[in-house]
Amino acid sequence: MKIVFAGTPEFSVPSLDALHAAGFEIAAVLTQPDKPQGRKGIPTPSPVKRAAEALEIPVLQPEKLKADYSALCAAGAELMVTCAYGQLLTQEVLDLFPRGVWNVHASLLPAYRGAAPIARAVMDGAKTTGVTIMKTDIGMDTGDIFLTEEVPIETTDTAGTLSDRLSRVGAALIVKALKAVEKGEAVLRKQGAGFACKKVSRTQVDFSRPSAEVSALVRGLSPAPLSFGTVNGLTLNFLFAESVDTDSRAAYGEVLRASPKTGLIVKCGEGAVRITRLQPAGGKAMSDKDFCNGRKISEGMRFDEPVL
Repeated sequence: MKIVFAGTPEFSVPSLDALHAAGFEIAAVLTQPDKPQGRKGIPTPSPVKRAAEALEIPVLQPEKLKADYSALCAAGAELMVTCAYGQLLTQEVLDLFPRGVWNVHASLLPAYRGAAPIARAVMDGAKTTGVTIMKTDIGMDTGDIFLTEEVPIETTDTAGTLSDRLSRVGAALIVKALKAVEKGEAVLRKQGAGFACKKVSRTQVDFSRPSAEVSALVRGLSPAPLSFGTVNGLTLNFLFAESVDTDSRAAYGEVLRASPKTGLIVKCGEGAVRITRLQPAGGKAMSDKDFCNGRKISEGMRFDEPVL
């Protein structure tokens, strides 16, 4: 069965590799155009493009797929797999594939349709998430469900670590799905009522929230686009935070501990958090203990409140 694979970020690469290793004929890989990166704006290929070139698979990179899908049509594939491709598909594109378009989605649909399902699940403090293999229709992640697999969310997870696990689960699941489709054994079920989630953006931490919520926000936005706070005129990006118990009656946002021995502990509306890994603006990521060694931050200082 000849297929096209559509994906862009690192999350998509394990699925591409797994389909190739399983022996599916991949006629072409569809990915987003190279994007300028760094101060010099050097055009940089997506992780999926690099993986496809390593596998010697032709790569298609239309700026807007809905306006230019002639090359996709010429590939002559029976089926397309999408995995975090990054562009909406029109009905004309869906109609190109007689065996359908199948999506690897990083949530247990119908929950967390749309953008950033991994980050949102962590930020919401969800205990579980998973991967869904769905037959794509014209809606936003509303197509019929074929396979699902649940994955627990640990309190030590960031969006990055959870994404790594989900990508591996998705890779195995899409291979299983396509083998069933090839045999005509795919049994689908309709989705129930669900909800869509929006993209995430860099966010200033509101320490008036309970420590569990602050930790979830920090972890959900790590490794990108990151949360941040400002104290004593210094902006810090947060990469990981954990809840800690405290009986302190200090105001929220106040620095309770800041030393190479204790690390950086900040009071929240309920409890406190230890910011175990952070990155000063313009600097390198480091542990909180390394940061507190000689930095201009001390107990009693207070993080600025977010500007609404």
